[in-house]
Amino acid sequence: MDQAPGTLPAQGADTMASAATRRRRFAPPAPTGKPVFPFDAIVGQDEMKLALLIAAVDQSVGGVLVFGDRGTGKSTAVRALAALLPPMEVVAGCRFGCDPAKPARDCAHCRGLTAPPAQTVPVPVVDLPLGATEDRVAGALDIERALAEGVKAFEPGLLARAHRGFLYIDEVNLLEDHLVDLLLDVAASGENVVEREGISIRHPARFVLIGSGNPEEGELRPQLLDRFGLSVEVRTPTDLPTRVEVVRRRDSFEHDPEGFVDRWHRAAQATRKKILAARRLLPRITVPDATVENAARLCLALGTDGLRGELTLIRAARALAALEGDREVTLAHLRRIAAPALRHRLRRNPLDEAVATTRVERALTEVFGA
Repeated sequence: MDQAPGTLPAQGADTMASAATRRRRFAPPAPTGKPVFPFDAIVGQDEMKLALLIAAVDQSVGGVLVFGDRGTGKSTAVRALAALLPPMEVVAGCRFGCDPAKPARDCAHCRGLTAPPAQTVPVPVVDLPLGATEDRVAGALDIERALAEGVKAFEPGLLARAHRGFLYIDEVNLLEDHLVDLLLDVAASGENVVEREGISIRHPARFVLIGSGNPEEGELRPQLLDRFGLSVEVRTPTDLPTRVEVVRRRDSFEHDPEGFVDRWHRAAQATRKKILAARRLLPRITVPDATVENAARLCLALGTDGLRGELTLIRAARALAALEGDREVTLAHLRRIAAPALRHRLRRNPLDEAVATTRVERALTEVFGA
């Protein structure tokens, strides 16, 4: 008898479960309908918003790390981006949200399907709590089915839910080491492998990693830091008009969330269209050899390790060009995105006490002039 996808045979137990039951159990969660503070209504923090938009246009950039003071809108911006993203198509009934146009070969549900049925769902933005267990993150035995049906079935974890979407970790610098190791393995391979409790399964897990934190509470492990494509710094506004406007908008949202969101609906629609247009334009953007050479010259001047700096710089500059409707990546694009792409890749220099951002800006001037 054929067994259901994702299940393993158990002696003396019926291994069949209805397709409808599986679809209900593993269907993406429905939107709660709770209003979210609009992305476009966030005051200032332009570098953070630009980095998040770039990650939404091109997932290969590698995610965004947002470090800064408490209460500066880090979590608000990530959740606002989730509400802004256009919906995506997934294979109907697939627990991992595979793309119907290109189902994953290592997905037990989609393997062998030639014309899989599709459905539209919101892009997943999954929170990874600091206290989460490895089973909850990676997935484990479905205890409910094991007890009720005697079936050894895989219960997907947070990594499965985040596939093709975003995995958000608040206070990422406080994440436990064993979860950091797990994330590094999955980020490198693009798949999650679970082998425990009689279960051996692998499934696709490709997502944009978004992390936020306060540098005063500890540094990030270098291996995980290097996995973030862009790193942005946010600061508490120091000018009076900006602080007043932040308070005014937040207070207005809390008093009338629906009305506030409605007032920003047109801006949200425009930003969503901008993301879609940038995604369509991205494959057609050219990167001249001179631009690649400029990226390499900048990384050489800064002494970045490896070649990930150049690759991220080019990818981010191309996504920026797409957002701005340009057909070619230029030095101006490299300049705008250099600090977020490179500041977290610099070696410590005991003879240079300048902050990373200052070092990048100084190198830009030395290599390319004012």
